[in-house]
Amino acid sequence: MSNTGFIMTKFDSTDQKLISLLRSNARIPVVDIAKNLGVSRATVQNRIAKLEKTGVIVGYTVSLRSGTNENPIRAIMSLKADGRQEFKIANELKGFPGIISLYSTNGRWDMIANIETDTLESFNKILNSIRLVEGITATETSLLLDSYKF
Repeated sequence: MSNTGFIMTKFDSTDQKLISLLRSNARIPVVDIAKNLGVSRATVQNRIAKLEKTGVIVGYTVSLRSGTNENPIRAIMSLKADGRQEFKIANELKGFPGIISLYSTNGRWDMIANIETDTLESFNKILNSIRLVEGITATETSLLLDSYKF
């Protein structure tokens, strides 16, 4: 098992290219993926279905252009998990609105949640909800004030 609680799947180069194409544009037509990979449409559909079934692909999302939401409230929340409950906690947190990504890490903290919301009220609700998840023993939240462009 991987450290996210899902079945570890070995990828061949076609799977890796397929995932890369979907990451850059999740709405890319299957026929375009097939042409790009040099395989049949049915092969692409079967591979996508397999990746979804095994939990490698867990959903599709919309990415907004930078600046679309003029004043999002963004934060990084560090989480400490009690014992070996990290998988349970991760499965519970993945359904929380406002958590846009979740990472397992090493060091002082067990997990890092990337949070984004529109209002301070909803931000506060998310933080309070996360703190109530059984198995979370400590949190530390840092607001992201600005980003540096490289």
